[in-house]
Amino acid sequence: MSAAPEGSPDRDAAIDALLPLVPAAGWSMATLRRALRDAGGDPADAELLFPGGLPDLIEAHSDLADRRMAAIGVAPEFAALRLPAKVRGLIVARLARGAAHREAIRRALGVLALPRNARLAARIVGRTVDTIWHEAGDRSADFSWYTKRAILTGVYTATVLFWLRDESEGQAATHAFLDRRLAGVARIGKLRRRLGRGGAAT
Repeated sequence: MSAAPEGSPDRDAAIDALLPLVPAAGWSMATLRRALRDAGGDPADAELLFPGGLPDLIEAHSDLADRRMAAIGVAPEFAALRLPAKVRGLIVARLARGAAHREAIRRALGVLALPRNARLAARIVGRTVDTIWHEAGDRSADFSWYTKRAILTGVYTATVLFWLRDESEGQAATHAFLDRRLAGVARIGKLRRRLGRGGAAT
């Protein structure tokens, strides 16, 4: 797992103050300075809190969402689930927590889609996927880890893009979409295992 950006209560609070402003004002350090001023803070703290500028700010937002998603792992009912259900639960929890700021997330993805931010986008998505696997209880470090990571990256990315357009009540359509994608992955895994057993027998 790649190293997470610095996390602190002040940075987290600044992000929470910023998010409601993003739909109208966009992701920028100027918007952050306004958010800090509106919250009764010093706008000059923007560059102190996020010395890396806009990329630092967007990466810190994703890291905060990852940490809040991971917090559901302490629930006793979560620990009793099987790994696939944990993966699903973590993704659903992350999207549910982001629902109030879906437009801000849409705009963040627009920034990350710029060619100059390709490496940043890959790092952010990779860290989220790593967090999901880790919190679901998968601690494997063998070659299959890379395969599972790549598969979940596809599932997670497709689900987020679907979720951004989902107007169904309680994002029920997104949940159904995620279930279909996870079921497809499970079928592929079962087929590979059957083929592997068949190959060993010949």
